[in-house]
Amino acid sequence: MPFRSWTTERCDISAGKNQVARRRLIVKMDDMILISADDHVIEPPDLFKGRVPAKYADFAPQVVTYTNGEQRWVFEGQPLIMVASSAVAGRKREELAAEASRFSELRSGYYDVDARVEDMNANGVLSSLNFPSLPGFAGELFLRGQDKNCMLALLQAYNDWHLEHWCGSHPGRFIPLAILPLWDPDDAAAEIRRVARKGARSVCLPENPSALGLPSVHRDHWSPVLEACVEENIVVQIHIGTAGPIAFPSPDSPADWMTSMLNIQVAGSLVDWTYSPMVRRYPELRFAMSEGCIGWVPFIMERADAAYRNHRFWTKQELGDLMPSDIMRRQFLFCFHEDNVGLKNRHDLGVDLIAWECDFPHADSTWPRSPELLWEQMKDFPREEIDLITHENVMRFFSFDPFEHIPREQATVGALRAKATHVKVEPQSLGGGRMPDLDKELNVLTARAMMELQERMNDGLVPVS
Repeated sequence: MPFRSWTTERCDISAGKNQVARRRLIVKMDDMILISADDHVIEPPDLFKGRVPAKYADFAPQVVTYTNGEQRWVFEGQPLIMVASSAVAGRKREELAAEASRFSELRSGYYDVDARVEDMNANGVLSSLNFPSLPGFAGELFLRGQDKNCMLALLQAYNDWHLEHWCGSHPGRFIPLAILPLWDPDDAAAEIRRVARKGARSVCLPENPSALGLPSVHRDHWSPVLEACVEENIVVQIHIGTAGPIAFPSPDSPADWMTSMLNIQVAGSLVDWTYSPMVRRYPELRFAMSEGCIGWVPFIMERADAAYRNHRFWTKQELGDLMPSDIMRRQFLFCFHEDNVGLKNRHDLGVDLIAWECDFPHADSTWPRSPELLWEQMKDFPREEIDLITHENVMRFFSFDPFEHIPREQATVGALRAKATHVKVEPQSLGGGRMPDLDKELNVLTARAMMELQERMNDGLVPVS
């Protein structure tokens, strides 16, 4: 289905003869239909088995078990930091920093697609878009690889696994996403067309390509990629954490600074893309700003407009008849998991531009109480606005229709949860890996302590023979 302007009739996908009658119903929490615009998959150890050409099979990432009991993904001979970074949803809050050091410390719904669907049912979530973990949200791991022909083969094997196995196992439950060979725009454009034929609805690009040594978003380098996205009706995802480690103000800064500031890092990416000539060249191109929250967006729109009015005469910026906020409203979708301020100011942003997300299985995830938390924020909204934010905006933006596979009456929070009464949702104690030490003087977890732990992570690792 070709992209339609936000000014057209809302959510043509879900319109039907019963639409008007349905909107007159009194809403209760169990009537909501939830589609999460941002979750994450933890890759199983056998992901690459049988999917990589024989000449590259030995170069595929593999899980290695060490004598101390830890398991790590190993890539090009080097162990990665953790087997599943930040995969902690469902743990007791006191253990959120004790990330899993082996698969036995993971909830099976993180990496097993059948168990994932049961966890989604328990949370009342109909459908979900899942970002990668092992290769990075935008495939940054393969960008670092030495043999680019090999990296392309590994990347395509990953995409095939995600599209055919993870998404293909349960039609209607997942919005298919792919990663790209970022080092070659022509190869990336070809991959977009290949995965589009397999059903992909989106691809992920780094929030700041320059931080990864790639040309900026203002250069023609990206033109083949963006043109292919427009031609194939593919959404560009911009996810936080895809431009390398976040820069703390100082080594003494507490970890709380990172957890407080991480989401709004995407604001810089939004403004950078807004002023990119690539975006003006492709006005039908769509971006989803993932895990960035929304409360700051109305201010950024206002500030960018004021800056453009006041300074474009000497900066030589020229947007024609448009203001920066016009471009943001025309081409961007903004995703949140907990953001009461943003929801209160939803009309300043645009209700058509907001999508809910769960962020499962990361530490910020609202699983398994997403409906309760979301309902508390939205229970007084009109039914039309609830539907837009919980699922209709995502359906239209991604041209995704779960109701082709799942009847609407079986898609509500109440109906899904009724199928998952056997799923354990109580907080669990699962154990975990090495914990950073508190700063002895400040008595809190600091950036310095986190960096010191990262430097020690590979100390004493001896593979089991």
